[in-house]
Amino acid sequence: MAKFSLLPQETKFYDLFVQSSHNVVEIANALKDMLDNWEDVGTKVARITDLEHNGDTITHQVMDLLYRSFITPFDREDISLLAHTLDDIADFIHAAADAMYIYHIKGPTKRSQELANILVKAADEVEKAMVFLRSKSELKKAMEYCVDLNRLENEADDISRKALGELFEGGYDTTEIIKWREIYEHMESATDRCEDVANALEGIALKNA
Repeated sequence: MAKFSLLPQETKFYDLFVQSSHNVVEIANALKDMLDNWEDVGTKVARITDLEHNGDTITHQVMDLLYRSFITPFDREDISLLAHTLDDIADFIHAAADAMYIYHIKGPTKRSQELANILVKAADEVEKAMVFLRSKSELKKAMEYCVDLNRLENEADDISRKALGELFEGGYDTTEIIKWREIYEHMESATDRCEDVANALEGIALKNA
């Protein structure tokens, strides 16, 4: 197996993944702020949109670097998977926020706030785990955060099930049910992608550590 050397091109991948994970933290916090402080929603959605575009830009940079690099720090398919999965987190968070704005949601539900809180925690774990990509000797430390990400995803699934059940218990008309079901699905998908990041990191660690 090739050694995990740190050539200049390889460190650029590390830097871009750190940037991407930090962007995920920012967009998760932006969604939480919007739901906790339901005012100037249009401005807050615009901020989330900017962060989603920033995530796209970072992903394009990773893929461009991957195309141009002869030597990579780990398998090319793992780099591509990790880059796109990080981007998907931002995409689904943006989709949830955008749906709230487009559908003229009057205010957040308790369950949407709970899901946003989990997203912030999961994003923080993703960013912490990403630090260990730089060093082969520390790669296995990333797996400690993967356990927490799996747990948070399970919590999000439980909340999502309760949220969907509550929509049909009464108090919501058909239109509101349709709107919130889509929003919940986007938020749950974002937490699913956080777990996918954990799986990708675990795969990288097992192959290279």
